[in-house]
Amino acid sequence: MSEWARTFLVGAGGFVGASLRYHMGGLVHRFVSPQFPWGTFLVNASGCFLIGVLAILTEGRGPIGPTGRLFLLVGVLGGYTTFSTFGYETLTLAREGSFVLAAANAVGQILLGLAAVWAGIAVARGIG
Repeated sequence: MSEWARTFLVGAGGFVGASLRYHMGGLVHRFVSPQFPWGTFLVNASGCFLIGVLAILTEGRGPIGPTGRLFLLVGVLGGYTTFSTFGYETLTLAREGSFVLAAANAVGQILLGLAAVWAGIAVARGIG
C-alpha cells in the first residue's frame, strides 16, 4: 500500500473518530450537568477501553490486520481521542518494567499539557 493510501486511510478513520467524539460529547451533554466535562471524560475513558481491545485484536496474527490497525487505532481512535494512545503507551511502559518512564510520561504529559494551554492563552491574549 502506498504512503498516500495509508494517509487517506488514517484521514478517513480520523473523520469517523472526530464525528463520533462530537456526537458522543453532545449526547452526554444533553443528559448530565454541564458543570463537569462529562463528555470528554466519557470519550477519554471509552477510547482507552477501545484501544485496549483493538491493540490485542490487531497484534500478531489477530483477526484485524495491519490495514485495519492503521484505520482503527491511528485513524478512528486518533480522531476520537489521543488520550487513548497516551494511556496505552504509559501502560505499555509500566508492563515492560519501565515504571519511572511510565510515571514521567503520565506526569509530564499532564503538566506539560496544562502549561502549554496556559502559554497558548497568554500568547493569544498578547496578540489580541
